[in-house]
Amino acid sequence: MTTVPYWHVDAFAARPFGGNQAAVMILDAWPDDATLTAIGAENNFAETAFVVRDASGASDWELRWFTPACEIRLCGHATLAAGHVLLERDGGERVTFRTRQAGVLEVRRDGEGYALALPAIRAEPGERAEAIPLLGEAKPQRVWRHPDGYTVLLYAEAAEIAALAPEFAALAELSGHRFEQFICTAPGAGHPSGAEVVSRVFVPGAAVDEDSVTGSAHAVLTPLWAGLLGRERFTAHQASARGGNLTCQLDGDTAWLGGPCVTVVEGTFSF
Repeated sequence: MTTVPYWHVDAFAARPFGGNQAAVMILDAWPDDATLTAIGAENNFAETAFVVRDASGASDWELRWFTPACEIRLCGHATLAAGHVLLERDGGERVTFRTRQAGVLEVRRDGEGYALALPAIRAEPGERAEAIPLLGEAKPQRVWRHPDGYTVLLYAEAAEIAALAPEFAALAELSGHRFEQFICTAPGAGHPSGAEVVSRVFVPGAAVDEDSVTGSAHAVLTPLWAGLLGRERFTAHQASARGGNLTCQLDGDTAWLGGPCVTVVEGTFSF
């Protein structure tokens, strides 16, 4: 059997049991994809982040992410978790990751937490009428879409976001059991978090009914809300059961997402 280092991290969380859970595993070389998928299913988190030293010199590490069902092209919270693990283990101020479909990503220290650089994903006005009744009774005011699988629905109030009760099996069928994020967002006025923007994110086609705190979704929300608010920086809260707070800043074509991480388990994984 192969034994590798393993960390269970709560990302975008200042204390245990909040934010979004991710497994981080450091490998010497890439096993086959079936093994990576099986490990993702065994961990049963929204994502497992796998890293291998980058021999190309383009970055510090190669990085891939697997849900319990499949590999995905971009994951923010598991990247933040991987950065947290490596900076705590190795020291330094920043670490870079070469990914297969999202370019080179960076995590740097930022006060008591970290800042994560993701490519800003700019959705365009669109329609997803068949999804709206599957999300709940409230009707969104506007809809945006991006061809990489992001659908953003803007609601009038945070209370409408809280009341959403998705039909997950039907949403998974609608997305063809592939990666599609249904990002439901609203102004944060009156929300207990005090955040300027709130959201909930559903990805049932990738076996993640409701994600806890979604970095990639905020790579979409950052340029969108920067335009709606008329400024480049704002605070956000993902209103899942675990919940999590983020800072979001648009810097050209980069969305900088800020937040802390907490390691709750450290050990070894055998396969």
